[in-house]
Amino acid sequence: MRFHTRKWVKPEDLNANGTLFGGRLLEWIDEEAAIYAIIQLENQKVVTKYMSEIDFKSSARQGDIVEIGIEVVKFGSASLVLSSEVRNKMTRETIITISNIVMVNIGPNGKALAHGKTEIEYVADRL
Repeated sequence: MRFHTRKWVKPEDLNANGTLFGGRLLEWIDEEAAIYAIIQLENQKVVTKYMSEIDFKSSARQGDIVEIGIEVVKFGSASLVLSSEVRNKMTRETIITISNIVMVNIGPNGKALAHGKTEIEYVADRL
């Protein structure tokens, strides 16, 4: 799994228990998955269709730095299935895992559009 993004847990990210609010963490994961899919599919019109079971394994506290990992599970004809793990950057303790996040490539008419991709591409390889 490649960890692309780091986030610093700030006071506005906390829940009433003083730990990272799960909704904020899911927002960060959704944004990371969308950015990853946009780059892979070379289309800015990508939407989240589905997230599988969300498994919270530990919590994060104010001041922690978390890193978000994304990995391709498979390429569909109009979709990209990703998995995600978020961990504490300093301790490497896993905070959350999501096995399947389905991102769908959208065409100009707002409908799913085949993307023709079958494997991970890196920007350097496209140049």
